[in-house]
Amino acid sequence: MLPTLPIIDPHQHFWDLTRNYLPWLKDAPIASFRYGDYSALKRDYLPDDYRRDALDLNLAGSVFVETEWDRRDPVAETRWVDALSRNCGLPSAMVAHAALHQNDAADILAQHAAFPLVRGIRHKPASAPSADKIEKGAPGSMTDPSWRRGYAMLSRHRFSFDLQTPWWHLAEAAELNAAFPDTLIILNHTGLPRDRSAAELDGWRAAMTNFAAAPNVAVKISGLGERDHTWSLERNRGVILDTIKIFGEDRCMFASNYPVDSLVGSMATIYSGFAEATSGMGHEVQAKLFSRNAARIYRLDTP
Repeated sequence: MLPTLPIIDPHQHFWDLTRNYLPWLKDAPIASFRYGDYSALKRDYLPDDYRRDALDLNLAGSVFVETEWDRRDPVAETRWVDALSRNCGLPSAMVAHAALHQNDAADILAQHAAFPLVRGIRHKPASAPSADKIEKGAPGSMTDPSWRRGYAMLSRHRFSFDLQTPWWHLAEAAELNAAFPDTLIILNHTGLPRDRSAAELDGWRAAMTNFAAAPNVAVKISGLGERDHTWSLERNRGVILDTIKIFGEDRCMFASNYPVDSLVGSMATIYSGFAEATSGMGHEVQAKLFSRNAARIYRLDTP
């Protein structure tokens, strides 16, 4: 059931490994990854590749999200993406990187703000391997005072914040949103449920419900792959519908996470699953989920 509605993909990546340095894709040994072997990603992925993957979809635009580019010069990625957008017509907007806990955060944010393409920032906060291992104030975490000083600067530039963190850190994210209510937090990859066991999903739902009670938050329904399973509606329908129920139709966006999620499913498979899961919600709701919310949240001119 391929969607016929216009699609704005609010989470996708490009990289040119022949020209640019992305340590996680260029250096050996291969790092551990939550989907398992990701050697298939060690190739150039540019707008023509993305358009081929999206060939069956009514693509109206996309939002590029930072790719863990060489951290010594995060603004170089913004310059590269800005040129890519002007030359290739994609992406429509971008989320850049700034290390919020570092002393140069103010300067890096100001440099990003000089590019109209930049709508927000992603800096993955330090996370614990499980809820019982969380340390308040851990360096680089959402409760680190240095990290928060950098986060406080986002509103100066009207930047939103793309948050990628495991669900057991969402109580901290809700408190962060309460402390800095002018900065929209956009949760990446559905809060990262690790599997579909009852215990995992019970914890995930409780954390998502707590976070969704914060007034200035949104979520991308994406990144739903699992290490030992290809993308399937059977495994993901409940997560999709629970997320929409928890956050509401105006704060959810469907995203591809391509090319990373090419490891678990084709773009047609993923977007067909989104369409079938929400087929009973009606045209207006689906239009929000597939494009309108992304256009509003990332301040795009596309429909």
